[in-house]
Amino acid sequence: MVLKMSSLFLRTLREDPVDAEVMSHKLLVRAGYIRRAAPGIYSWLPLGLAVLGKVERIVREEMNAMGGQEVHFPALLPREPYEATGRWEEYGENLFRLKDRKDADYLLAPTHEEMFTLLVKDLYSSYKDLPVTLYQIQTKYRDEARPRAGLLRGREFIMKDSYSFDTTDEGLDASYAKHREAYLKIFERLGLEVIPVFATAGAMGGSKSEEFLHPSEVGEDTFVRSAGGYAANVEAVTTVVPEKKDFSSAPPAQVVDTPDSPTISTLVDFVNDEYPQAAREWTAADTLKNVVLAVTGPDGERQLVVVGIPGDREADLKRIEAGIGAVLGLAGEPDVEPATDADLAKHPLLVKGYIGPGESLDAPVLGSKGSTGIPYFLDPRVVEGTTWVTGANAKQRHVLGLVAGRDFQADGFVECAQVLAGDEAPDGSGPLEIARGMEMGHIFQLGRKYAESLGLKVLDENGKLVTVTMGSYGIGVTRALAAIAEQSHDEHGLVWPAQVAPAEVHVVAAGKQAEILEGADALAADLEGAGLEVLLDDRPKVSPGVKFGDAELIGVPVIVVVGRAFKDGRVEVKDRRSGERTEVELAQVADAVRDLLRKA
Repeated sequence: MVLKMSSLFLRTLREDPVDAEVMSHKLLVRAGYIRRAAPGIYSWLPLGLAVLGKVERIVREEMNAMGGQEVHFPALLPREPYEATGRWEEYGENLFRLKDRKDADYLLAPTHEEMFTLLVKDLYSSYKDLPVTLYQIQTKYRDEARPRAGLLRGREFIMKDSYSFDTTDEGLDASYAKHREAYLKIFERLGLEVIPVFATAGAMGGSKSEEFLHPSEVGEDTFVRSAGGYAANVEAVTTVVPEKKDFSSAPPAQVVDTPDSPTISTLVDFVNDEYPQAAREWTAADTLKNVVLAVTGPDGERQLVVVGIPGDREADLKRIEAGIGAVLGLAGEPDVEPATDADLAKHPLLVKGYIGPGESLDAPVLGSKGSTGIPYFLDPRVVEGTTWVTGANAKQRHVLGLVAGRDFQADGFVECAQVLAGDEAPDGSGPLEIARGMEMGHIFQLGRKYAESLGLKVLDENGKLVTVTMGSYGIGVTRALAAIAEQSHDEHGLVWPAQVAPAEVHVVAAGKQAEILEGADALAADLEGAGLEVLLDDRPKVSPGVKFGDAELIGVPVIVVVGRAFKDGRVEVKDRRSGERTEVELAQVADAVRDLLRKA
């Protein structure tokens, strides 16, 4: 059935919405695909649902082709399964919690590991039932503190999540590999470039983990890659640790007065003026910066830690969040922020601008043996034998020649410093370059975490109970749609690739005369009869200029204009992507449209 704009539920806008920051948000609202209902929450209009349905169809086809079976869970779920796995607390403020009239606790699901696990536990009991892969395409909910960028970071979103169930680690490896291959096919069909990168598991838990990132300047993820093929989310990059150094002949450390030197730059300038080295100048890389941070665990408990990093780098809070929970023994990924003045006021031995790992060289204030009791962690570059300029825990004073392993100890090591372009890749494949990207998908080897928490066991070949091992695999469906819009537009509007466009051809009646309107209607019917999806602008009281503007804004890949040449049996066919226009005989329009669709 031809979709006619005279009756289509659609209003296009000439101005960008005031809250829109990125092009996909601006154009999807202006072109009538979505409407804002609340911060981070959007209503889907007919054109938007048409595109969304095509994205879902591609995802569904590839999941079915790899052997996945579709199910569908409710979004409203009871508390108990999430409490059993610890995630009722671990998710913290990101979880939408609510109570029913009987005061029972429920949540709006951010993800469904627990429900998939319990479903398989309910129905399967033998190794003969496995392996199995189940998936759903469903709405998820997360209480984002700062929803932004339209569909790219919302509180309600549609996701494809799938789970594999195997009895052996080898089976999990095979399921993981099948999902990885299917994901690459899905993103290729959607026309989205993605780069699989090593990633951290975060609150999901598990071992092996990869993200599929779409390179984009508006992406919120930072990732690295090398010419030799290494690629990783910046949180997952491991430092190439230097060799330990022999410090047996190192001179004693020296506490010196350093007036007005509370920053790395002022300190470097001062020591170069007052304590110059014969071999070379002091640089920021010679200094040890000690950063006080507040760590809030999933249970809401707040504690201070100090991290020591080379002074030529900044602390990377995302990298710290990814790793510090494990060394502190926290369940789940904590929130990390700079300590406040009020935090520091509780620890007068920490002198702002002059914090160091020792006091008078033999009375440490940091670490498990320190007088403050504040844990002290080091960047992996601060290896035994390295020598540093750092704070002496007294105003206007620093220490020169403080040797790691001789003069101070730490409670452990954490990846806490920013990754810089030019750093060596962990696998030795060359220097790293930094890029921005959007997370389109994430795959995890969960292992037995959820199966153990929820008691998912089956009988093996010998009749013994074994715990099932699981994989978890997600694709952001609405995010993928937004990413396609983000890369598929020009100064006039959207330019959809043919495989996801709301229609394949947009027929425009460029005139108010009856013969033009009737001719456009007849041509649209013919094109539909030829197997094409047609959007017809048959609005009788709208000017051709407005219709042309709307056609370019909506972004259907081929535009057919029924205008003055129609009386001579010709129409104009326009390639929306290139802008190329061609006059075509009526009998040849369907073939011309198909040729352009193949290019799109």
